[in-house]
Amino acid sequence: METKNLKILYPKETIQERVTALAGQIYHDYQPEEVLVVGVLKGSFVFLADLVRELKLPLIIDFVRLSSYGNSLTSSGTVKILKDLETSITGKNVIIVEDIIDTGLSIKVLKDEFTKRQPRSLKICALIDKNFRRKVEIDADYVGITMDRDYFIVGYGLDWAENYRQLPDICSIEP
Repeated sequence: METKNLKILYPKETIQERVTALAGQIYHDYQPEEVLVVGVLKGSFVFLADLVRELKLPLIIDFVRLSSYGNSLTSSGTVKILKDLETSITGKNVIIVEDIIDTGLSIKVLKDEFTKRQPRSLKICALIDKNFRRKVEIDADYVGITMDRDYFIVGYGLDWAENYRQLPDICSIEP
């Protein structure tokens, strides 16, 4: 793994506070109903694990995998569903859990696809929101951290070329 210049932007303690707050918001909106939590792989797996441990709701967990970055620091603009759900979402309360919303292209494609499947409700939960970089109209219902500067970030599940996911903090990376 090539070493990059990393700077901690959000320490693990800040991340945990935000995850706990998000779980509280979701609980308030859904209790006592069951929720199907859909993690967007690979980046959301750490966030999703911490989030579901905080949720005090009956829930089902499933995953999808999308691709738009490859090994680049910028999105290609083309979104592919590489792994689809194994669970039907028809008539269910669904929360898509995403690590980061950047241009919005990936999450918009996924939301549009899921809407066709007629869930009872469909919401988006993002750990990081870079809303200033949007290329399409899409907003998350639950946001952990809103970024107002354009860093490429890694850690806490976020990667660069499959590296740095294991870092406990979210760091900026300089190529």
